[in-house]
Amino acid sequence: MDEKDFFYQSTIRICSSLHVEKGLYSFFQYVEPMIPVDVICLCLFEPELGSLRLLAEASKDGGRALDVLLPLGPDSRALLQREDLERVRIDNVPDSDPILVDWVKFFRLPESSFLRLRLVIEGRRIGSLVMHSEGRNRYAEESAKRFSLLNEPFAIAISNALKHRETLMLKDRLADENRYLRKELQQLSGDEIIGSEFGLRGVMEMVRHVAPLESPVLLLGESGVGKDLVARAIHQLSPRREGPFIVVNCGAIPETLVDSELFGHEKGAFTGAVSQKKGRFERAHSGTIFLDEIGELPLQAQVRMLRVLQNREIERVGGTQPIPVDIRIVAATHQDLEAMMVKRQFRDDLWFRLSVFPVRIPPLRERKADIPALVNHFVGKKSRELKLGWVPRLAPGCIDQLLEYHWPGNVRELENVIERSLILNRSGPLTFEHLLPARGTEFESQGLLPQRSMTLQEMEARYIRGVLETARGKVHGPGGAAELLGLNPSTLRNKMNKLGIPYGRKKSRV
Repeated sequence: MDEKDFFYQSTIRICSSLHVEKGLYSFFQYVEPMIPVDVICLCLFEPELGSLRLLAEASKDGGRALDVLLPLGPDSRALLQREDLERVRIDNVPDSDPILVDWVKFFRLPESSFLRLRLVIEGRRIGSLVMHSEGRNRYAEESAKRFSLLNEPFAIAISNALKHRETLMLKDRLADENRYLRKELQQLSGDEIIGSEFGLRGVMEMVRHVAPLESPVLLLGESGVGKDLVARAIHQLSPRREGPFIVVNCGAIPETLVDSELFGHEKGAFTGAVSQKKGRFERAHSGTIFLDEIGELPLQAQVRMLRVLQNREIERVGGTQPIPVDIRIVAATHQDLEAMMVKRQFRDDLWFRLSVFPVRIPPLRERKADIPALVNHFVGKKSRELKLGWVPRLAPGCIDQLLEYHWPGNVRELENVIERSLILNRSGPLTFEHLLPARGTEFESQGLLPQRSMTLQEMEARYIRGVLETARGKVHGPGGAAELLGLNPSTLRNKMNKLGIPYGRKKSRV
């Protein structure tokens, strides 16, 4: 087939639909007999996020619209910024190309050959068409020559698809807002699990294994890593998804009210009990109860919790009749429960009951490749919450600042930083340099670097005191020490009590 006929036949297929995935699949069917190909992808380079955004892919199974961010390493981002890149490139052995190394790792591809066309429209590089086939040395120069003819059709297709997508987004904005509010009101997850295809892939595989079962699950991880979202995902993927999902923050309930809150009470059980009240376990009947910060539960409440796990029944405070409950228990903690058992602060029999299936959620510093996707998600989410009416762009290079930071407060801290940036820069572009401590200075500026060897508790106490000084003694609320540390205020107060750090009225008495 001559070049003119190839160009014509390809163009009428590529531009056959405003839905770019349909045109891409039509093109795939046309070229598959001529060129080795398993998958064709259309993607945009988004320098603000340091990522490639995949718009569509086509394979033997059909065409599929995508909106997936592929995180790129520093070498890949630097390479894509260069102006001297070839328009068409064959990589039959792609091991030396950092972009393709990131691509193969992200999609878990076997050894493959790649053929890429960088798309340019009106002198501006907008993205790439990527074709790959399993095996080495699959592409020849003849394939590249034919491929090079298709810049304009694919560039126009991407441009039209983006405009069409923008129109649909504007048209559906009201419906999107309604869905968002409905999810919030129903207390469903509301947030997708960002990183489920990359940094949290292992976690989500474990979730998919255990969700259909009735076994208790124990989520382990630092504060702010998203244990609550993983717990909601377990519920939503389970046969109990139509039942209630009841959240209990064990560290936020005063010790004197734990029994009443968890197990309920009968009328007249104590002063102020003017009516019967169902506890959280009863309300979770036929659903899931999520016990967050289970390590904060008092020992007496742990005994009664063990009875629930063993017998699947509770007794209200002041009651005499056992009440059966059909529940699935998911617990979470940021503490070392095994160390607490040694100190007799946590019951070993309860630990063995809860830890049937432990799932460790990695901190953000161990999955920094998820940061671009998290930023993209939080900027959109917070723009809606702040009623901006648009989504501000990121300033060039700011994603590198976020990647270099160590994120002691994890995902919650990242969310707070983005919200503060949106408040300060409503019209954009968003910057973060004044919202993040300089590397190393978060300790040095507050005199937190030790002059001698210190125990972990001494270092932790010293750091918390430094953060309290920055927050001017404020523990709770915006700008408080709990927000800066990415901790629940009750968790921080309990930690301060254990470390002997005074606060509030206790501080004034000191």
